[in-house]
Amino acid sequence: MPRMEEVAQRAEVSLATVDRVLHGRSGVRAATVQRVMRAAADLGYVPEAQARAAAAPKPLRLAFLIPEGSNRFLRMLGDVIGYSQEHWAPFNVRCQAEYIEAFNPEALARQLLRHAKKCDGIAFMALEHPVVREAVAQLAEQGVPTVTLISDLSNSQRAAYVGLDNRAAGRTAAYLIARFMGPVARSKHPKVAMIAGSLSYKAHEEREAGFLHLMQEQYPSVHVVGAREGQDDAEKNYRQARALFEQHADLAGIYNIGGGAEGIGRAIHETTLVRKPIFIGHGLTPDTRALLIDGTLDAVITQNPQGAVMNCVRIFANLRDGREPTSGVEQVRSQVIFRENLP
Repeated sequence: MPRMEEVAQRAEVSLATVDRVLHGRSGVRAATVQRVMRAAADLGYVPEAQARAAAAPKPLRLAFLIPEGSNRFLRMLGDVIGYSQEHWAPFNVRCQAEYIEAFNPEALARQLLRHAKKCDGIAFMALEHPVVREAVAQLAEQGVPTVTLISDLSNSQRAAYVGLDNRAAGRTAAYLIARFMGPVARSKHPKVAMIAGSLSYKAHEEREAGFLHLMQEQYPSVHVVGAREGQDDAEKNYRQARALFEQHADLAGIYNIGGGAEGIGRAIHETTLVRKPIFIGHGLTPDTRALLIDGTLDAVITQNPQGAVMNCVRIFANLRDGREPTSGVEQVRSQVIFRENLP
């Protein structure tokens, strides 16, 4: 029977290192573990199957921090992470969705630091705030990469961003509303409004900016009456929409920048306006699907949640394997869904 000393000599490591590896204790680099187990198997100190199992790299532990609340698209994203583990298996990762307090940068920063202690990478929907930026920088120093998902974080040390070109999405929404209005958009000074989740999300801020820019550039006669925030909550969006209808009886269009479209839809159903406002939203969910079918919602700008999660997984796998973060990662593309092309 070979001795432990012979394993140490063959693997060119100390006896203490061999002891730690063979007894499954932490503190040894993965490459060293593989070398020790290979030497032990070659000498017959351990079975070949045990050596292969012990030397296999441990799966990456990835956390996806999802804002809690009534945003159905984000809930769908969390469901995809939970139900699609078999899709991530070829990348040797384990993904877990964690729901955290929404619209609170301090809470987001705390969760980033807390999950960094038990995860190898974190994907999250960023809030534009210094405390979040500082937490990302601290994680980068610790060697824990972060990926921003859906909404990016400017001037930060995140590894990559996965999501739409949100400025282009806002321009698309403005173009759709103007085209639905037809000649009215150029001649009769119609009013349109925006309802955002929170402009603390860079994604929502960029969508608003893109919307305003296209209107000013191509449809200067359209009067944008301002942006309101509804925190992606259906009830808050309902109240915001009702207030808009009371203040602007001639409102011609609404752009819902975030979630909670069902609240705006309910307000549209209840309104006594002579002409139903054109309604453009984001995220294809069961709620927005129903609104498209009954004609309340005219179009939805969306992205594939499973594709977004897969891109995050690929990025973390690339970082683990020493490749460029976005190698082999497809750019997220927006889709415009109408009632007649519902998938």
